[in-house]
Amino acid sequence: MADTSSKDGARKRAQNHFAATEQRDSLVKQMIASERAALDAKTAKLRALRLAKEEADRLEALNAPPPPPKAKRTRTTKAAVSSS
Repeated sequence: MADTSSKDGARKRAQNHFAATEQRDSLVKQMIASERAALDAKTAKLRALRLAKEEADRLEALNAPPPPPKAKRTRTTKAAVSSS
């Protein structure tokens, strides 16, 4: 009889240990999921801001006057110096 009670006690301790481990595992999974959700929200916000800025820059470039043409440089040639 003592043998069965010690087995039951060991089984109960093992079950308690595994239950605590499962509880910690589920808590860690919840923390990871919440961190991932926060990162996804941050990424979506930054992406929206970037797209809005790119669109504003594109519209500004369309409405801006064209840049003035660059002045062409003329090359000056040196006259050949005759040495006598």
